Amino acid sequence: MLVRIDHASTTPLAEQIAAGVRGSVIRGEIGPGDRLPSARALAESIDVNLHTVLRAYATLRDEGLIDLRRGRGAVIRAEFDSGRTALNESAREFVRQARNLGLDSAHMLDLIKETSTQ
Repeated sequence: MLVRIDHASTTPLAEQIAAGVRGSVIRGEIGPGDRLPSARALAESIDVNLHTVLRAYATLRDEGLIDLRRGRGAVIRAEFDSGRTALNESAREFVRQARNLGLDSAHMLDLIKETSTQ
């Protein structure tokens, strides 16, 4: 699992870390039962304070994505619904509507890029 953060971003570092873990789950890079790096190891690898990583892990725990257990660390929960199913359905609906309007893939990608920068 690779977490990237942007120290210059206005998004708090803990939120960037949590988003990185969520993204890894959604992309299938990590899954149920997989352990996350220890908070200390992750903090050292991305050059942030230990408490920043602990805050991110607490957020993920509160969302139901991970279990935090003393001595066991942070583990992806088996019953977590990453939202990928709903996201896939939304993407299919977007593509269906765009095709009905006569848009090709290039125009759909342009529309997504425009929307993501707003």
